Amino acid sequence: MKFKLLLSLLAAGTLSVAAQQGYKDGVEYFKADKVDDAKIILDRTINDASTDKAEANYYLGQIALLQGDAAAAKSYFEKGIAANAENPFNYVGLGAVALKNNDAKGAQEQFKQARNLGKKNAVMLTDIARAYYNANPPTYQKDIERALTDAKKADKQCPAIYILEGDMLAPENVGDAVGYYEMAWNFDKNNQFPEAYVKYAQVYFPVNPQFAIQRLKELVEKNPNSALAERELAEKYYDNNQLTMAAQEYGKYIQNPNHFQKDEQRYVGLLYFAKEYAPSLKLANEILAKDPGNHYMERMVFLNKAALENWDEAATAAKTFFGNANAKEFTGTDYTTYGDVLFHTGDTIAAVANYEKAVNLNPDKADNVKSLSEAYASAKMYDKSAESFEKYLGMIEPSTNDKFTLGRRYSNAAAMAEDPAAKVQYADKAILYLDEVLKVVPDNFSVANQKAITLYNRNGQEMNQEVVDAFLAAIAILDKDREANKTAHKNDYVRAYNLIANYYLGEGDKETAKQYLNLFLEVDPDNQPLRDYVDKMK
Repeated sequence: MKFKLLLSLLAAGTLSVAAQQGYKDGVEYFKADKVDDAKIILDRTINDASTDKAEANYYLGQIALLQGDAAAAKSYFEKGIAANAENPFNYVGLGAVALKNNDAKGAQEQFKQARNLGKKNAVMLTDIARAYYNANPPTYQKDIERALTDAKKADKQCPAIYILEGDMLAPENVGDAVGYYEMAWNFDKNNQFPEAYVKYAQVYFPVNPQFAIQRLKELVEKNPNSALAERELAEKYYDNNQLTMAAQEYGKYIQNPNHFQKDEQRYVGLLYFAKEYAPSLKLANEILAKDPGNHYMERMVFLNKAALENWDEAATAAKTFFGNANAKEFTGTDYTTYGDVLFHTGDTIAAVANYEKAVNLNPDKADNVKSLSEAYASAKMYDKSAESFEKYLGMIEPSTNDKFTLGRRYSNAAAMAEDPAAKVQYADKAILYLDEVLKVVPDNFSVANQKAITLYNRNGQEMNQEVVDAFLAAIAILDKDREANKTAHKNDYVRAYNLIANYYLGEGDKETAKQYLNLFLEVDPDNQPLRDYVDKMK
């Protein structure tokens, strides 16, 4: 699906608020072992009219217990009992608190109360087994087995039973754990246990990502309103580097009220990498409006504005981004993008400094070294441009064109060097690379001409026989199609003939000089001052 189509679908709204699961999403997150996310949703929805307060408080209590706060857990379970004393689960919770406090007898009393209220409730009986398992598996092994036996007597096809058995096996035997999760979702005829699919996919993903993703797609089809299902599918696409599919699923998922800001942030990044800069920027600004100072979103505003070539706005965004974080938090891309922005806003020196930072941060990243070389060239720092480009070639398998580029950069460095020794050093390096290229493409005029210019600059812009021969070699290539090139390369002919003629005049060889001046006139017949000069030559 194209991103633009995806965005248009999102604008229309793919999910209605009425179709959402409310606090039940928090329950599903908890059962899938995503405790922190579960707490956020349960806290967010606890006061909704549709929330079952007894059930919600039970899971908030379980979260508190897992986080080591037995007192808070006890408080939540008591609130759950106050909301509905007939709900057996909060008594299971109080029993789990007793086990946490090493009060096995007190736990048994609470579990007895729960059993009295739900003798045939296989899920509740499984939670008793889980409470013993969470407390101390070796100590309570018989209690775990007894509770699971009772659960199977109540309903031997209850998915919760097999999920717990899978959880108990997972640390030591992943293969068997997967089998139990598969049994759980096969028994889940009413789609009430999405955690079975999620745990199955989590275990299977490292082995066969596509198979895990397929299971999650099935889960979404069965539970289209489940925030957990949608998010897990989006995340697995992301983890498998299927970024287009990940963006599509995140785009759907963030329409669910029970999504998280971190998911919006990931979607911002996915839109950016899909080159959907405008919608990425819009969502980043929306997040910053409710979360000022969010460093990642400040980065995305800066990067999106740069990608949109809003250079002045990008420069302003960059100042905010770079001003609100520790230098250790910046990436090579941050620095190279800021370098691009600064070049376009006219601050060449600062631009180069940012490319240097990118290379210092990732000295082994060839693209950064290449970008630095190009930055130096734009700033007319040709010596550094050539040296960094030579370093870049040492990091890759250079092409003939790469070597030509390096030759030109050393040639430019030679032309700009004020120190005579440096001028010769740079020119010699340029000629070395240009000669390598000429071995491969001997009839390439650009390369031959660059060599002639380099020799001319090496000699202090004075002609000698070596320079003459180099220009003649370049002209010989043009002469293979002289009629066409007299127009296309007129300036090249003129420069060469002019320099060669002047050399021979300086040597006192007027006849040879006149020969080249006539060739000059052949490509520039309207040059009357030159024609008059030639006519007066003796």
